[in-house]
Amino acid sequence: MEATLFIFPSSKPPPSYSQTLSLKTSFTTPNLHRRPPPIVAAISRTKKEQTVETVKHHLQDCHLLAGIKYQGLTVKQFQDLRNSLPETTTLLVAKNTLVFKAIEGTEWEALKPCMKGMNAWMFVHSEEIPAALKPYRSFQKEKKLEENDFSGAVFEGRFYPPEEFQALETMPTRAEIYARLLGAVKGPATAVVATLQAPARDLVLVLKAYVKKLEESGGGQ
Repeated sequence: MEATLFIFPSSKPPPSYSQTLSLKTSFTTPNLHRRPPPIVAAISRTKKEQTVETVKHHLQDCHLLAGIKYQGLTVKQFQDLRNSLPETTTLLVAKNTLVFKAIEGTEWEALKPCMKGMNAWMFVHSEEIPAALKPYRSFQKEKKLEENDFSGAVFEGRFYPPEEFQALETMPTRAEIYARLLGAVKGPATAVVATLQAPARDLVLVLKAYVKKLEESGGGQ
């Protein structure tokens, strides 16, 4: 843009030529699509990588991974929920894309149907699945959070949608497995057959519990 500034005459006689002064001004148009500075982008990328590694860390010795719809929960409610969970359960908030990046190519990839909406992720590091899920059910009922249900879970490589969670929440406890096993061993042959014909998941848990019981009592020597 070019502007012309005129010098008006003063009390002194004007010179024999006309004087003009040309001023050039420039304006910088703001860049509305400016990319973030390299340092900020690097920090953001580092945080994402750390989140992926955190998820992978919690997957170690994990027996069940479940998603919880946490949209609408207050900070206090979330803290209360964390405090209500057993020590063997970890609650983590992470973006779906980062969680999927961590589980991709593993048995936990079956959790893919949960990768929508806002999820908190529950890592259960215990074989006592019902005991791990019960605190959230109690919390959900107490706070009247019907909309904040489980979005799904993966257990032993299988995906459980919300409508099938009853199967997880009613699994036998370790004590019940011991009682069932001892009853089958001491009882008639039909009881043993009935135990062996139980679902594979229950049978595996029974056998694991029995082997551990033998090891603890020295019967496996």
